[in-house]
Amino acid sequence: MPYTPSGFFCDRLIRERERRDGEGSLSKPLRFSGQDFTALKQECLTKKCLFEDDTFPASVESLGYKELGHKSNKVKNIVWKRPKEICENPQFIVGGASRTDICQGDLGDCWLLAAIACLTLNEKLLYRVVPQDQSYSEGYGGIFHFQFWRYGDWVDVVIDDRIPTFNNQLVFTKSAERNEFWSALLEKAYAKLHGSYEALKGGNTTEAMEDFTGGVTEFYEMKEAPKELYKIMKKALERGSMMGCSIDSLVPARFETRTVTGLVKGHAYSVTAVEESQHKASKVRLVRLRNPWGQVEWNGPWSDNSKEWVSLSKGEKDQLQHQSAEDGEFWMSFEDFKKNYTKIEICNLTPDALEDDKIHKWTVSVNEGRWVRGCSAGGCRNYPDTFWTNPQFRLCLLEEDDDSEDNEVACSFVVSLMQKNRRKERKLGANLFTIGFAIYEVPKEMHGNKQHMQKDFFLFNSSKARCKSYINLREVTQRFRLSPGEYVIIPSTYEPHQEGEFILRVFSEKRNTSEEIENRIEADHTVPAPANAGEESEEDQQFRSLFQQIAADVSTEMEVTANELKNVLNRVVSKHKDLNTEGFSLECCRSMIALVDMDGTGRLSLQEFRHLWNKIKQWQGIFRHYSSDQAGIINSYEMRNAINDAGFRLNNQLYDIITMRYANEGMNIDFDSFISCLVRLEAMFRAFQAFDQDGMIRLSVLEWLQLTMYA
Repeated sequence: MPYTPSGFFCDRLIRERERRDGEGSLSKPLRFSGQDFTALKQECLTKKCLFEDDTFPASVESLGYKELGHKSNKVKNIVWKRPKEICENPQFIVGGASRTDICQGDLGDCWLLAAIACLTLNEKLLYRVVPQDQSYSEGYGGIFHFQFWRYGDWVDVVIDDRIPTFNNQLVFTKSAERNEFWSALLEKAYAKLHGSYEALKGGNTTEAMEDFTGGVTEFYEMKEAPKELYKIMKKALERGSMMGCSIDSLVPARFETRTVTGLVKGHAYSVTAVEESQHKASKVRLVRLRNPWGQVEWNGPWSDNSKEWVSLSKGEKDQLQHQSAEDGEFWMSFEDFKKNYTKIEICNLTPDALEDDKIHKWTVSVNEGRWVRGCSAGGCRNYPDTFWTNPQFRLCLLEEDDDSEDNEVACSFVVSLMQKNRRKERKLGANLFTIGFAIYEVPKEMHGNKQHMQKDFFLFNSSKARCKSYINLREVTQRFRLSPGEYVIIPSTYEPHQEGEFILRVFSEKRNTSEEIENRIEADHTVPAPANAGEESEEDQQFRSLFQQIAADVSTEMEVTANELKNVLNRVVSKHKDLNTEGFSLECCRSMIALVDMDGTGRLSLQEFRHLWNKIKQWQGIFRHYSSDQAGIINSYEMRNAINDAGFRLNNQLYDIITMRYANEGMNIDFDSFISCLVRLEAMFRAFQAFDQDGMIRLSVLEWLQLTMYA
């Protein structure tokens, strides 16, 4: 659902202020739903009661909206219980958190559980997400909290410990230990973050990996994997990266079905180890994987009970932690791994983990953006009339890599485009957009000129690089090597007019800067030259006559009110058939008077009226120039150029607001709305300049209301 201008932009201002105050960092995460864990827990302990979370209640709404919604038979026998009602001596964590603590229940979130299993391999990462100071004994108040990375910020999610059960068994994720609950509570917190348990159904392991780490993910199709894939995987695990893999199912009906080898198609697995071992006369490369079900394993070579293990000594088996148990975890050879799996996903905490043996400190730039229908949702390059209106981000690659070969001077960097909130908005009918990006080189003569690139630039220049394809995933990521210089990144949906928020991240080996291209906000208050008395056009004379006639009827001081101004303007404008207008509204005329009313009477003198009319004629010429097929309307995407021609330089946020405020359902702007917009812009620029002190103004509530209510 689209945000209202006031709601979205006020929220964005608040978020930006929070970031300036350090909010959203690992050490100072944002409070999800405004809940303070420490304060809420202390309140429960003081009152000697157990916490009940009214923002994610023990109800059907928290379960889901369709298959787990009110009309579903699946939810009728579900009972929400606290662990102390389920078993004796419940524990948060038993003997340390491990991958065997995660067994999938009746929810299709294997992608999430595969990521949690990977998370347990790195204690430092695990205890970022799962704070350790929680238990069912000391200080128990029925309240727990978990921390996730969410579109550039870390957030702290508070939950109560009421969990869905059926016949006193957990319905969703559970541990192999019946009295251990950290994994079930983590799943609940993640469900709350996305609105419901059902929202977690189906996904990509990398999505959860990134939400646990803030890392960046790269994908490899096995059929296109590089020769050094084994080395890449081993290095990635050594550096704490998280890894998942899957077998594509081409037939949807066979999704999550077991093959004769024990592997499951359309199912996410965790890669938990990569090792080499001596087997007979040669070394064999091995991969350890885990099925989030906690059962159903590979039955081929190097499976739990296969003959290959016989040739290994007990010490070698112990080193590989070999166990013959139906726990979902198994070994297989790297060659069998490549033959059977179709895709691998690696979430790197530092992107350099993939490519060389040196440890580099990579720089990261994070930019938030938004596609707004009718303004900045231009679609891909296939739509040249609107593509240029997409948000644009200037990338400056300042230093080349240390390991450039063959005298190549190049900079390595990874671009990650992630669409926001689509999973949470599923219940409203939202699906993932098909997204991608293109990168263009900025001509040297335009270096440092941080202006939004216009349509002609993209018509006559091809992209320097682009993502492999537009795809309907939450995130599209790709690695590039380009020469040092200035570039512009254009993120977009494939189709135009699709509205949503996104985050664009750029990781580079060396120093870079990446920022949204924001035109400097300014206005040229050019005053149209008044016509000499002898040069008055027939229309000018008609206006003068009408003004004098109406003013004479109502006032000896030759002034007109907003209603009278409306009559004067509409008598003349109605004769311009090409404007296709029903005339100016009373509200628009009130704004016009506020713009040029120098004495605060709420009326216009003839001199003030002349000044206003000259402006209207100037703006009328601009409107006609951009009017599509002379139909008397302007397409909202062309509004950028029209506003620029009128002397105003704005940024993308302001263009978004203008589109939402003045465009109709067809994303067109009529003459009345066009004039209203320019009148309001000029009035507010003048007001700001009157109070301006070094680019900032300070107003009392009275002054603020006086300005905004009369404008």
